[in-house]
Amino acid sequence: MTAVVLGAGGQVGRALTRRFPQALALTRAGLDVGDPAAVAAHDWSGVDLVVNAAAWTAVDAAEDPANLAAVRAVNVDGVGALADAARRHGFLLVHFSTEYVFDGAHPGPIPEDAPVHPLSVYGRSKADGDALVTALDRHLLLRTTWVVGEGRNFVRTMAGLADRGVSPSVVADQVGRPTLAADLADAVAHLVDVGESGTFNATGGGEPASWADVAEVVFAARGRDPHDVRRVTTAEYTADTSGLAPRPLNSVLDLTKLAATGHRPRDWRTAVAEHLTTTG
Repeated sequence: MTAVVLGAGGQVGRALTRRFPQALALTRAGLDVGDPAAVAAHDWSGVDLVVNAAAWTAVDAAEDPANLAAVRAVNVDGVGALADAARRHGFLLVHFSTEYVFDGAHPGPIPEDAPVHPLSVYGRSKADGDALVTALDRHLLLRTTWVVGEGRNFVRTMAGLADRGVSPSVVADQVGRPTLAADLADAVAHLVDVGESGTFNATGGGEPASWADVAEVVFAARGRDPHDVRRVTTAEYTADTSGLAPRPLNSVLDLTKLAATGHRPRDWRTAVAEHLTTTG
């Protein structure tokens, strides 16, 4: 199989290049997905699989009207160009989505077929890009949450605060599951190997937790008292801050469909503990 990984410099992209070592790994410098003309002009001949990990993920910055064109270029227009290329050349397009396409009001774990209702500019851009991918007869769309890999992420931030003796305020009413980038790459490999097509939720496994719960796990792993994490509501956290994008309170995705394919993700607590051990 001839594979291409796009967005290879990001957290998910780096994990994918390790999981698919024979793939052509393209960073933004190699192919800017935010440039639809460049995507259309790229030589896709002979390619069987394209995994698109390129995206605008700066959720709050996306709310700035000055960034709207750039957000939609990579999250919508470039995705549309990839979908067109998939039609023309017959490769399987794998694309990543997010719980931000939902409003977080669903009672319990959110299934793949729940109606989208994004609260933010970022969420809307991802939902619009998703629609272009799912219009393909053959595709894989993986919705994931709270990604942790090589780069900036919540776990790394909390570990740094713990090491520096800081006691942060962390929201306790937004609930989801962290997802290790390596585990997400494993889910991609599994779904490709078994020949699946369609939309799948793919996150860490185990019991859901709040951001504050995750922070407490990190603090304990760093030898700090978990109670050094101050638990606050979203309303309290955002009271004196402007320009923040609204977040869904429920980010828990239903993993039943993924499990039915024979893939069960690791418990997020095990995965985070291993990540902290191996990354320092």
